[in-house]
Amino acid sequence: MDSNSQIKEWQGRVKDLEPLDLKKLQQPIGELDNHLTLRSTIVGYEVSEADLAVWKALRGNRVAYGYIKSGALVNLWRWFNFIAETENPQIEQATKPAEKVADEGASYDIGLQNTENGVVTRFPPEPSGYLHIGHAKAALLNDYFAHKKYDGKMILRFDDTNPSKEKEEYQDSIVKDLELLGVKPDQVTYTSDYFQALYERCVQMIKDGHAYADNTPQEQMRDEREKRIESSHRNASIEDSLAHFEEMKKGTEEGTKWFVRAKMDMSSNNGAMRDPVIYRCNPEPHHRTGSTWKIYPTYDYACPVVDSVEGITHALRTTEYNDRDPQYQWFIKVLNLRGVYNWNFSRMNFIRTLLSKRKLTKLVDAGIVWGWDDPRMATVRGIRRRGMTIPALQEFILKQGPSKNINTMDWTTFWATNKKYIDPVATRYTAVVKQDAVKCTVAGAPEAPRTEEKDLHAKNADLGKKKVVFSKQIILDQVDAQSFDDNEEITLMNWGNAIVRKKQYSLNPLNMAASVAGTDQRLVTGLELELHLQGDVKKTSKKITWLSEDQDLVPVTLYDFDYLITKDKPEPDDKLEDILNHNTETKTEALADCNVASLKEDDIVQFDRKGFFRIDRAFKHGESVMAFQIPTGKKM
Repeated sequence: MDSNSQIKEWQGRVKDLEPLDLKKLQQPIGELDNHLTLRSTIVGYEVSEADLAVWKALRGNRVAYGYIKSGALVNLWRWFNFIAETENPQIEQATKPAEKVADEGASYDIGLQNTENGVVTRFPPEPSGYLHIGHAKAALLNDYFAHKKYDGKMILRFDDTNPSKEKEEYQDSIVKDLELLGVKPDQVTYTSDYFQALYERCVQMIKDGHAYADNTPQEQMRDEREKRIESSHRNASIEDSLAHFEEMKKGTEEGTKWFVRAKMDMSSNNGAMRDPVIYRCNPEPHHRTGSTWKIYPTYDYACPVVDSVEGITHALRTTEYNDRDPQYQWFIKVLNLRGVYNWNFSRMNFIRTLLSKRKLTKLVDAGIVWGWDDPRMATVRGIRRRGMTIPALQEFILKQGPSKNINTMDWTTFWATNKKYIDPVATRYTAVVKQDAVKCTVAGAPEAPRTEEKDLHAKNADLGKKKVVFSKQIILDQVDAQSFDDNEEITLMNWGNAIVRKKQYSLNPLNMAASVAGTDQRLVTGLELELHLQGDVKKTSKKITWLSEDQDLVPVTLYDFDYLITKDKPEPDDKLEDILNHNTETKTEALADCNVASLKEDDIVQFDRKGFFRIDRAFKHGESVMAFQIPTGKKM
């Protein structure tokens, strides 16, 4: 096929790069990456119309561009930057929203009402903790429907209605975490901005006979609501209710005993409709409004009011709010507010995982974990610190979609998604476990230490080189030395084959059980190897990692983590102390090759035969590198 025909073929293939569905894009983008493995241009040796057409299609597609920008597809990303720098192509305006909708696939076609009149969504977190993966799903879905499915708007609204639990620290962390997730709200608001309006509407509800003040003790009220018994204050005079509400507003001792309830339907089969509390008295200062207010609206009351006032068209939230949807619409109707549609999607649940903010806070406050960013926590910061990449997190959540089906997922698929992103770009190094490391003498090795440069990644030369030191004195893992037979031929990775000529042992067995069983489990204290570089590496069963002692070995602490709880599906009434896993952290001291000294915090690497790791603390003289093992989907 001549070059003109090839160019036309690639111009025709541009349509495969147009969908805004990552699943549909992965195959054509992957094929393009493979095609560019040994090429600087798509056709021939010069930039052609094929390069420009494909580049414009990728740059004009937000999903495709975000995917390749992660750098996982090295060849494609190299070519993409080359075309951008040398040709500076200009892309046309994005396609119309209607065309985007048609391209995005059926999974997000959930039948939202009246989208032709515009879509405005909101993400309303309470600033009482750090975002966890459940919040991440809500944020990404609201962002997706507002900005990708429809050409709409998304508001980040802080539901700051409980001064006892909220901190500016949490508020700031939520903003930063959303930035990391790629969620860019069009506007940031606060429920506290509407405290005056919410108060005035509550006064109006009392005057209209739709709300009343109550001081029924909490346990009694819970029992009455369950048995559908009306409060003794339900039919109190409007004047009495307004007087008590005023005492609440002043924050007096008497006022703290009262609250306001909406007068809905105590006979309803839906417990959420049995006169819920809509205002409480709390004299504590608020982190934004100070001591201006002593009364605060509940989420159930404030949410529909502020949604309507801010122009929200579709309130997207998890299915745990199913029973509260009638309550939400009751407020809209009674207060004569502009209508808002409700749509609920399933909450993201994982086995052996806590997503209750109350229990997560308890873990932090009790010192059971290091903080909200502990790699064992299911917070956005925790899973990122464990080694999850943002593109993988986005892909995993968006693949779940807005389904209403509730299920508890295993973490394996989550981490397997991440491996696809890190495997092609994680640089490779070597580490040997420090405890009982075996010193080896290598016959046939160079008399003087020799250093060679090797690829940091055997399949990705663009990642650069590393130094590999060859010498007569090397160390390797005790567990490997234990597995060798006399005169067995093994492969020393990045070197070649060697034959095990002699093993030296300690006088004592490794453990008493081995001694009783009569098995030879003594500690290996030394090895003599003979290089056999002409040997076939394909015929050896053991590929061994090793390190020359003739280099500046870098101390590394390798961490691995387990689940924080022992129960796959914890119940709401489970006591935290009863299901806590008390052994969740494993530390292994190791020695790594000299190249590890230059690694930076947040680098993701692979220590050969030990797994993928995220560098949590870089090397400093006197301090070891701290590295967290990243699950890959096999086992967490």
